Amino acid sequence: MSAVEQGPEGPDEAVPGAGGDGTATGETDDAAWVEVTPDAARRLLVAAVDAFAERGYHATTTRDIAGRAGMSPAALYIHYKTKEELLHRISRIGHDRALKIMRDAADSEGTAAERLDRAVRSFVGWHALRHTTARVVQYELDALGPEHRAEIIELRRGTDAAVREMISDGVRDGEFEVPDIPGTTLAVLSLCIDVARWFKVGGTRTPEEIGALHAGLVLRMVGAREA
Repeated sequence: MSAVEQGPEGPDEAVPGAGGDGTATGETDDAAWVEVTPDAARRLLVAAVDAFAERGYHATTTRDIAGRAGMSPAALYIHYKTKEELLHRISRIGHDRALKIMRDAADSEGTAAERLDRAVRSFVGWHALRHTTARVVQYELDALGPEHRAEIIELRRGTDAAVREMISDGVRDGEFEVPDIPGTTLAVLSLCIDVARWFKVGGTRTPEEIGALHAGLVLRMVGAREA
């Protein structure tokens, strides 16, 4: 995924079933982090997501994370050698999921417009429903060490390539009118990713509705021909 700069604050949007603390229901449940085991490691990761999103990586201490997880600071080091390792685990899982969303859409059946529509709906929906996680995944890249940062950048390039492929297919097949494919790819990803920054409890649109809205915006951006 491509990194984007934070822009002006957007409108608050509702997440169905969200709790009063502003965290979307399901964002910190077991199903969201099923690959993280044992349970103590998962609890620490969930606590780190919340802390990093609220305070930022550099302002968060291992004591903060352990306290949120209801554990002692020493317990964290049983499962994660450093705070940076914890951030990398969060970032890797998030980027793997986001890349799969884009790759599945790019490899699916249908016209370029249909595939791009599906990709944007799913990608935006994930960034809205998992907005707390997505903020950490997208905006804490520079806090990673060089080796981990390079690994995540490679995953972002994969997401970029999937979007570029769909746009290029549309141009080739006469579906889209895009004079600058790399620039448009960046604009599409930036538009989608930024949802994680402003999506909050208290608004009126669901993740699905925002996904549909952004899909329409993206198809107009690429000059998609109306069926």
